[in-house]
Amino acid sequence: MAHATDYPEFRLLLGAHGCATICTRILFFWAPYAIAKAYPDEPLYLGLLGLVQAIPALSLALLGGHLADFLDRRNLLRYAYALQWLCALGMTASVFTEGWMKLAVIFVSMFFLGVARGFADPTMPSLEAQIVPRMAALSAATWTTIVWHACAVFAPLLAGVLIQYVGNTAPFVGAIICSSLSIALVSWIAPKPMPQRDPGEPFGQALTAGWRFVMQRRILWNSMVLDLFAVLFGGAIAMLPLYADQILHTGPIGLGLLNASPMLGALICAILCIRFPPRAHAGKILLGSVFGFGLCMIVFALSRNLTLSIVALFFSGVLDGVSVVIRKSILRLYSPEGMRGRIAAVNSVFIGASNELGELESGLAAHWLGLVPSVFLGGIATLCIVVGVALFGKEVRTFDMRSELQRQSHES
Repeated sequence: MAHATDYPEFRLLLGAHGCATICTRILFFWAPYAIAKAYPDEPLYLGLLGLVQAIPALSLALLGGHLADFLDRRNLLRYAYALQWLCALGMTASVFTEGWMKLAVIFVSMFFLGVARGFADPTMPSLEAQIVPRMAALSAATWTTIVWHACAVFAPLLAGVLIQYVGNTAPFVGAIICSSLSIALVSWIAPKPMPQRDPGEPFGQALTAGWRFVMQRRILWNSMVLDLFAVLFGGAIAMLPLYADQILHTGPIGLGLLNASPMLGALICAILCIRFPPRAHAGKILLGSVFGFGLCMIVFALSRNLTLSIVALFFSGVLDGVSVVIRKSILRLYSPEGMRGRIAAVNSVFIGASNELGELESGLAAHWLGLVPSVFLGGIATLCIVVGVALFGKEVRTFDMRSELQRQSHES
Protein backbone atom coordinates (compact mmCIF):
# COMPACT_ATOMS: atom_id res chain seq x y z
CA MET A 1 0.00 0.00 0.00
CA ALA A 2 1.29 3.47 -0.91
CA HIS A 3 2.12 5.64 2.11
CA ALA A 4 1.12 9.31 2.00
CA THR A 5 3.74 10.19 4.65
CA ASP A 6 6.50 9.38 2.14
CA TYR A 7 5.76 12.77 0.56
CA PRO A 8 7.45 15.69 2.44
CA GLU A 9 4.81 18.22 1.42
CA PHE A 10 2.07 15.98 2.76
CA ARG A 11 3.87 16.05 6.10
CA LEU A 12 3.88 19.86 5.97
CA LEU A 13 0.16 19.84 5.17
CA LEU A 14 -0.47 17.46 8.07
CA GLY A 15 1.41 19.79 10.40
CA ALA A 16 -0.62 22.78 9.23
CA HIS A 17 -3.83 20.78 9.55
CA GLY A 18 -2.89 19.77 13.09
CA CYS A 19 -1.99 23.30 14.23
CA ALA A 20 -5.18 24.73 12.75
CA THR A 21 -7.17 21.99 14.47
CA ILE A 22 -5.66 22.80 17.89
CA CYS A 23 -6.54 26.47 17.39
CA THR A 24 -10.14 25.81 16.40
CA ARG A 25 -10.73 23.11 19.02
CA ILE A 26 -9.52 25.44 21.78
CA LEU A 27 -12.06 28.01 20.57
CA PHE A 28 -14.74 25.31 20.31
CA PHE A 29 -13.97 24.37 23.92
CA TRP A 30 -14.01 27.91 25.29
CA ALA A 31 -17.18 29.16 23.59
CA PRO A 32 -19.69 26.63 25.05
CA TYR A 33 -17.79 26.54 28.36
CA ALA A 34 -18.08 30.31 28.77
CA ILE A 35 -21.74 30.36 27.72
CA ALA A 36 -22.66 27.46 30.03
CA LYS A 37 -20.96 29.25 32.93
CA ALA A 38 -22.74 32.52 32.18
CA TYR A 39 -26.15 30.94 31.42
CA PRO A 40 -26.35 27.55 33.17
CA ASP A 41 -30.12 27.28 32.84
CA GLU A 42 -30.47 28.04 29.13
CA PRO A 43 -29.26 25.24 26.76
CA LEU A 44 -30.77 27.11 23.82
CA TYR A 45 -27.77 29.46 23.77
CA LEU A 46 -25.51 26.47 23.14
CA GLY A 47 -27.74 25.47 20.25
CA LEU A 48 -27.60 28.99 18.82
CA LEU A 49 -23.82 28.75 18.97
CA GLY A 50 -24.03 25.91 16.44
CA LEU A 51 -26.36 27.95 14.23
CA VAL A 52 -23.95 30.91 14.25
CA GLN A 53 -21.21 28.65 12.90
CA ALA A 54 -23.47 26.82 10.46
CA ILE A 55 -24.77 29.88 8.62
CA PRO A 56 -21.43 30.97 7.10
CA ALA A 57 -19.91 27.48 6.88
CA LEU A 58 -22.85 26.10 4.91
CA SER A 59 -23.61 29.17 2.82
CA LEU A 60 -19.97 29.68 1.76
CA ALA A 61 -18.99 26.03 1.29
CA LEU A 62 -20.05 25.86 -2.37
CA LEU A 63 -18.24 29.11 -3.13
CA GLY A 64 -15.19 27.80 -1.27
CA GLY A 65 -15.25 24.60 -3.30
CA HIS A 66 -15.64 26.59 -6.52
CA LEU A 67 -12.64 28.76 -5.64
CA ALA A 68 -10.61 25.68 -4.66
CA ASP A 69 -11.09 24.36 -8.18
CA PHE A 70 -10.17 27.61 -9.95
CA LEU A 71 -7.64 29.41 -7.70
CA ASP A 72 -4.30 28.65 -6.05
CA ARG A 73 -5.30 26.19 -3.33
CA ARG A 74 -2.24 26.89 -1.20
CA ASN A 75 -2.96 30.64 -1.01
CA LEU A 76 -6.66 30.04 -0.37
CA LEU A 77 -5.83 27.77 2.56
CA ARG A 78 -3.39 30.34 3.97
CA TYR A 79 -6.05 33.06 3.87
CA ALA A 80 -8.53 30.79 5.65
CA TYR A 81 -5.99 30.03 8.39
CA ALA A 82 -5.22 33.75 8.72
CA LEU A 83 -8.92 34.39 9.39
CA GLN A 84 -8.82 31.71 12.10
CA TRP A 85 -5.92 33.63 13.66
CA LEU A 86 -8.04 36.79 13.77
CA CYS A 87 -10.93 34.87 15.34
CA ALA A 88 -8.66 33.55 18.10
CA LEU A 89 -7.45 37.08 18.79
CA GLY A 90 -10.97 38.52 18.74
CA MET A 91 -12.46 35.92 21.07
CA THR A 92 -9.92 36.87 23.75
CA ALA A 93 -12.17 39.86 24.47
CA SER A 94 -14.87 37.49 25.79
CA VAL A 95 -12.73 36.90 28.89
CA PHE A 96 -13.11 40.56 29.88
CA THR A 97 -16.82 41.05 29.13
CA GLU A 98 -20.09 39.99 30.73
CA GLY A 99 -23.73 39.55 29.77
CA TRP A 100 -24.87 40.29 26.24
CA MET A 101 -21.44 41.69 25.33
CA LYS A 102 -19.78 38.33 26.12
CA LEU A 103 -22.39 36.57 23.97
CA ALA A 104 -21.85 39.06 21.14
CA VAL A 105 -18.04 38.62 21.15
CA ILE A 106 -18.33 34.83 21.17
CA PHE A 107 -21.04 34.69 18.49
CA VAL A 108 -19.24 37.13 16.16
CA SER A 109 -15.93 35.30 16.55
CA MET A 110 -17.56 31.92 15.93
CA PHE A 111 -19.38 33.34 12.90
CA PHE A 112 -16.12 34.32 11.24
CA LEU A 113 -14.58 31.03 12.31
CA GLY A 114 -17.39 29.45 10.30
CA VAL A 115 -16.44 31.68 7.35
CA ALA A 116 -12.86 30.41 7.58
CA ARG A 117 -14.09 26.82 7.67
CA GLY A 118 -16.30 27.44 4.64
CA PHE A 119 -13.12 27.99 2.62
CA ALA A 120 -10.65 25.73 4.45
CA ASP A 121 -12.75 22.56 4.50
CA PRO A 122 -13.00 22.08 0.71
CA THR A 123 -9.52 23.49 0.02
CA MET A 124 -7.46 21.27 2.33
CA PRO A 125 -8.43 17.88 0.77
CA SER A 126 -8.15 19.40 -2.72
CA LEU A 127 -4.58 20.53 -2.02
CA GLU A 128 -3.82 17.13 -0.49
CA ALA A 129 -4.92 15.47 -3.75
CA GLN A 130 -2.31 17.51 -5.63
CA ILE A 131 0.41 16.29 -3.27
CA VAL A 132 -0.23 12.54 -2.95
CA PRO A 133 -1.34 10.09 -5.71
CA ARG A 134 -4.74 8.40 -5.81
CA MET A 135 -3.33 5.03 -4.74
CA ALA A 136 -2.29 6.63 -1.43
CA ALA A 137 -5.85 7.87 -0.80
CA LEU A 138 -6.57 5.46 2.05
CA SER A 139 -3.24 6.25 3.71
CA ALA A 140 -3.82 10.01 3.37
CA ALA A 141 -7.36 9.72 4.75
CA THR A 142 -6.10 7.69 7.69
CA TRP A 143 -3.25 10.05 8.53
CA THR A 144 -5.38 13.20 8.32
CA THR A 145 -7.88 11.47 10.62
CA ILE A 146 -5.08 10.54 13.06
CA VAL A 147 -3.69 14.08 13.17
CA TRP A 148 -7.11 15.71 13.48
CA HIS A 149 -8.19 13.48 16.34
CA ALA A 150 -4.82 13.64 18.12
CA CYS A 151 -5.07 17.43 18.13
CA ALA A 152 -8.77 17.28 19.07
CA VAL A 153 -7.78 15.13 22.07
CA PHE A 154 -4.96 17.42 23.09
CA ALA A 155 -6.72 20.79 22.63
CA PRO A 156 -9.60 20.45 25.15
CA LEU A 157 -7.31 18.84 27.73
CA LEU A 158 -4.85 21.69 27.28
CA ALA A 159 -7.61 24.30 27.45
CA GLY A 160 -9.13 22.77 30.58
CA VAL A 161 -5.79 22.60 32.41
CA LEU A 162 -4.83 26.15 31.38
CA ILE A 163 -8.17 27.56 32.52
CA GLN A 164 -7.96 25.70 35.83
CA TYR A 165 -4.36 26.49 36.73
CA VAL A 166 -3.25 29.53 34.70
CA GLY A 167 -6.29 31.61 33.82
CA ASN A 168 -8.94 32.20 31.20
CA THR A 169 -6.65 34.06 28.78
CA ALA A 170 -4.01 31.31 28.62
CA PRO A 171 -5.81 29.07 26.07
CA PHE A 172 -5.99 31.95 23.59
CA VAL A 173 -2.21 32.35 23.63
CA GLY A 174 -1.89 28.71 22.59
CA ALA A 175 -4.57 29.13 19.92
CA ILE A 176 -2.83 32.16 18.38
CA ILE A 177 0.57 30.42 18.35
CA CYS A 178 -0.86 27.30 16.68
CA SER A 179 -2.72 29.35 14.09
CA SER A 180 0.50 31.22 13.24
CA LEU A 181 2.32 27.90 12.75
CA SER A 182 -0.40 26.61 10.42
CA ILE A 183 0.04 29.63 8.15
CA ALA A 184 3.82 29.18 8.10
CA LEU A 185 3.66 25.45 7.30
CA VAL A 186 1.30 25.94 4.36
CA SER A 187 3.60 28.69 3.07
CA TRP A 188 6.47 26.15 2.87
CA ILE A 189 4.51 24.00 0.42
CA ALA A 190 5.56 24.70 -3.17
CA PRO A 191 2.97 26.38 -5.43
CA LYS A 192 0.85 23.89 -7.37
CA PRO A 193 -0.50 24.16 -10.93
CA MET A 194 -3.88 25.79 -11.28
CA PRO A 195 -6.68 23.25 -11.79
CA GLN A 196 -7.91 23.04 -15.39
CA ARG A 197 -11.31 24.58 -16.03
CA ASP A 198 -13.78 24.80 -18.87
CA PRO A 199 -13.62 28.47 -19.98
CA GLY A 200 -17.14 28.29 -21.41
CA GLU A 201 -18.80 26.91 -18.27
CA PRO A 202 -21.27 29.42 -16.72
CA PHE A 203 -20.54 30.47 -13.14
CA GLY A 204 -23.82 29.13 -11.76
CA GLN A 205 -23.35 25.78 -13.47
CA ALA A 206 -19.76 25.53 -12.23
CA LEU A 207 -20.86 26.42 -8.69
CA THR A 208 -23.45 23.64 -8.52
CA ALA A 209 -21.50 21.01 -10.47
CA GLY A 210 -20.38 19.32 -7.25
CA TRP A 211 -23.98 18.82 -6.11
CA ARG A 212 -24.98 17.33 -9.46
CA PHE A 213 -22.01 14.98 -9.45
CA VAL A 214 -22.66 13.76 -5.90
CA MET A 215 -26.35 13.17 -6.56
CA GLN A 216 -25.46 11.07 -9.61
CA ARG A 217 -23.05 8.90 -7.59
CA ARG A 218 -25.22 7.10 -5.06
CA ILE A 219 -22.22 5.79 -3.10
CA LEU A 220 -21.19 9.40 -2.38
CA TRP A 221 -24.73 10.58 -1.70
CA ASN A 222 -25.68 7.74 0.65
CA SER A 223 -22.46 7.88 2.66
CA MET A 224 -22.86 11.64 3.16
CA VAL A 225 -26.52 11.31 4.13
CA LEU A 226 -25.63 8.58 6.63
CA ASP A 227 -23.13 10.88 8.33
CA LEU A 228 -25.48 13.87 8.18
CA PHE A 229 -28.42 12.34 10.00
CA ALA A 230 -26.44 10.10 12.37
CA VAL A 231 -24.45 13.03 13.78
CA LEU A 232 -27.38 15.46 13.48
CA PHE A 233 -29.48 13.38 15.85
CA GLY A 234 -26.88 11.30 17.66
CA GLY A 235 -24.27 13.86 18.65
CA ALA A 236 -24.18 15.04 22.25
CA ILE A 237 -21.00 17.12 22.25
CA ALA A 238 -22.84 20.46 22.29
CA MET A 239 -24.50 19.55 25.59
CA LEU A 240 -21.30 18.40 27.35
CA PRO A 241 -20.83 21.60 29.41
CA LEU A 242 -24.32 21.20 30.87
CA TYR A 243 -23.90 17.43 31.31
CA ALA A 244 -20.61 18.00 33.13
CA ASP A 245 -22.15 20.59 35.45
CA GLN A 246 -25.69 19.35 36.06
CA ILE A 247 -25.57 15.56 35.52
CA LEU A 248 -21.98 14.50 36.25
CA HIS A 249 -21.07 17.36 38.63
CA THR A 250 -17.50 17.87 37.41
CA GLY A 251 -15.37 20.94 36.64
CA PRO A 252 -13.33 22.16 33.65
CA ILE A 253 -10.83 19.28 33.81
CA GLY A 254 -13.67 16.75 33.84
CA LEU A 255 -15.24 18.61 30.93
CA GLY A 256 -11.90 18.45 29.14
CA LEU A 257 -11.82 14.67 29.66
CA LEU A 258 -15.36 14.33 28.32
CA ASN A 259 -14.47 16.41 25.25
CA ALA A 260 -11.25 14.48 24.67
CA SER A 261 -12.68 10.97 25.13
CA PRO A 262 -14.37 10.54 21.72
CA MET A 263 -11.37 12.11 20.02
CA LEU A 264 -9.00 9.72 21.81
CA GLY A 265 -11.12 6.77 20.72
CA ALA A 266 -11.12 7.98 17.11
CA LEU A 267 -7.35 8.56 17.29
CA ILE A 268 -6.65 5.00 18.47
CA CYS A 269 -8.99 3.67 15.79
CA ALA A 270 -7.22 5.67 13.07
CA ILE A 271 -3.82 4.37 14.22
CA LEU A 272 -5.14 0.81 14.01
CA CYS A 273 -6.44 1.54 10.51
CA ILE A 274 -2.84 2.13 9.40
CA ARG A 275 -2.05 -1.49 10.30
CA PHE A 276 -5.47 -2.97 9.52
CA PRO A 277 -7.07 -0.77 6.83
CA PRO A 278 -10.84 -1.38 6.44
CA ARG A 279 -10.77 -2.32 2.75
CA ALA A 280 -12.76 -5.54 2.42
CA HIS A 281 -16.51 -5.18 3.15
CA ALA A 282 -15.95 -1.47 3.89
CA GLY A 283 -19.63 -0.63 3.37
CA LYS A 284 -20.85 -3.13 5.95
CA ILE A 285 -18.17 -1.94 8.37
CA LEU A 286 -19.34 1.66 7.83
CA LEU A 287 -22.95 0.78 8.63
CA GLY A 288 -21.96 -1.25 11.69
CA SER A 289 -19.77 1.51 13.06
CA VAL A 290 -22.51 4.14 12.82
CA PHE A 291 -25.01 1.75 14.46
CA GLY A 292 -22.57 1.21 17.33
CA PHE A 293 -22.14 5.00 17.59
CA GLY A 294 -25.87 5.33 18.21
CA LEU A 295 -25.73 2.68 20.95
CA CYS A 296 -22.91 4.57 22.67
CA MET A 297 -24.98 7.76 22.67
CA ILE A 298 -27.83 5.90 24.38
CA VAL A 299 -25.46 4.63 27.10
CA PHE A 300 -24.05 8.15 27.56
CA ALA A 301 -27.54 9.63 27.87
CA LEU A 302 -28.48 7.23 30.67
CA SER A 303 -25.16 7.40 32.55
CA ARG A 304 -24.82 9.25 35.86
CA ASN A 305 -21.20 8.19 36.41
CA LEU A 306 -18.27 10.20 35.04
CA THR A 307 -16.18 7.10 34.28
CA LEU A 308 -18.99 5.34 32.42
CA SER A 309 -19.74 8.51 30.46
CA ILE A 310 -16.09 8.83 29.46
CA VAL A 311 -16.01 5.16 28.37
CA ALA A 312 -19.21 5.55 26.32
CA LEU A 313 -17.84 8.64 24.59
CA PHE A 314 -14.50 6.87 24.03
CA PHE A 315 -16.13 3.99 22.16
CA SER A 316 -18.36 6.38 20.24
CA GLY A 317 -15.12 7.95 19.02
CA VAL A 318 -13.64 4.56 18.08
CA LEU A 319 -16.66 3.77 15.94
CA ASP A 320 -16.84 7.26 14.48
CA GLY A 321 -13.15 6.99 13.56
CA VAL A 322 -13.86 3.91 11.45
CA SER A 323 -16.64 5.69 9.59
CA VAL A 324 -14.52 8.82 9.00
CA VAL A 325 -11.66 6.85 7.41
CA ILE A 326 -14.04 4.96 5.12
CA ARG A 327 -16.04 8.06 4.14
CA LYS A 328 -12.91 10.08 3.38
CA SER A 329 -11.61 7.24 1.22
CA ILE A 330 -14.92 7.06 -0.67
CA LEU A 331 -14.73 10.81 -1.28
CA ARG A 332 -11.18 10.60 -2.60
CA LEU A 333 -11.73 7.52 -4.78
CA TYR A 334 -14.81 8.87 -6.55
CA SER A 335 -13.75 12.53 -7.06
CA PRO A 336 -12.22 13.53 -10.43
CA GLU A 337 -9.32 16.00 -10.21
CA GLY A 338 -11.09 18.95 -11.81
CA MET A 339 -13.98 18.77 -9.34
CA ARG A 340 -12.28 17.85 -6.07
CA GLY A 341 -12.87 21.24 -4.46
CA ARG A 342 -16.55 21.36 -5.35
CA ILE A 343 -17.19 17.76 -4.26
CA ALA A 344 -15.27 18.38 -1.02
CA ALA A 345 -17.46 21.47 -0.57
CA VAL A 346 -20.61 19.36 -0.80
CA ASN A 347 -19.11 17.01 1.76
CA SER A 348 -18.28 19.94 4.04
CA VAL A 349 -21.92 21.10 3.76
CA PHE A 350 -23.04 17.69 5.01
CA ILE A 351 -20.43 17.69 7.79
CA GLY A 352 -21.29 21.26 8.77
CA ALA A 353 -24.99 20.48 8.75
CA SER A 354 -24.46 17.41 10.91
CA ASN A 355 -22.15 19.14 13.39
CA GLU A 356 -23.30 22.74 13.68
CA LEU A 357 -26.98 22.16 12.94
CA GLY A 358 -26.72 19.12 15.19
CA GLU A 359 -25.71 21.51 17.96
CA LEU A 360 -28.78 23.63 17.21
CA GLU A 361 -30.97 20.51 17.22
CA SER A 362 -29.43 19.42 20.52
CA GLY A 363 -30.06 22.83 22.07
CA LEU A 364 -33.67 22.96 20.89
CA ALA A 365 -34.34 19.36 21.94
CA ALA A 366 -32.80 19.93 25.37
CA HIS A 367 -34.83 23.14 25.75
CA TRP A 368 -38.11 21.41 24.89
CA LEU A 369 -37.60 17.81 26.04
CA GLY A 370 -34.95 18.09 28.72
CA LEU A 371 -31.24 17.35 28.66
CA VAL A 372 -31.26 13.55 29.08
CA PRO A 373 -34.33 12.69 26.92
CA SER A 374 -32.95 14.73 24.01
CA VAL A 375 -29.68 12.76 23.87
CA PHE A 376 -31.42 9.41 24.43
CA LEU A 377 -33.95 9.94 21.63
CA GLY A 378 -31.16 11.16 19.37
CA GLY A 379 -29.37 7.83 19.83
CA ILE A 380 -32.57 5.95 18.98
CA ALA A 381 -32.99 8.08 15.83
CA THR A 382 -29.42 7.22 14.76
CA LEU A 383 -30.16 3.49 14.96
CA CYS A 384 -33.26 3.95 12.80
CA ILE A 385 -31.30 5.94 10.21
CA VAL A 386 -28.64 3.23 9.87
CA VAL A 387 -31.33 0.58 9.37
CA GLY A 388 -32.92 2.74 6.66
CA VAL A 389 -29.63 3.25 4.77
CA ALA A 390 -28.81 -0.47 5.09
CA LEU A 391 -32.18 -1.39 3.57
CA PHE A 392 -32.32 1.18 0.77
CA GLY A 393 -28.66 2.08 0.15
CA LYS A 394 -27.35 -0.94 -1.73
CA GLU A 395 -24.27 0.95 -2.95
CA VAL A 396 -23.09 1.54 0.62
CA ARG A 397 -23.98 -1.95 1.80
CA THR A 398 -22.04 -3.65 -1.01
CA PHE A 399 -19.08 -1.23 -1.18
CA ASP A 400 -15.71 -3.00 -1.12
CA MET A 401 -12.69 -0.67 -1.10
CA ARG A 402 -10.23 -3.39 -2.11
CA SER A 403 -12.02 -4.19 -5.37
CA GLU A 404 -12.51 -0.47 -6.13
CA LEU A 405 -8.79 0.23 -5.71
CA GLN A 406 -7.97 -2.70 -7.99
CA ARG A 407 -10.43 -1.47 -10.62
CA GLN A 408 -9.02 2.07 -10.61
CA SER A 409 -5.47 0.71 -10.75
CA HIS A 410 -6.31 -1.31 -13.86
CA GLU A 411 -8.01 1.67 -15.53
CA SER A 412 -5.00 3.92 -14.92
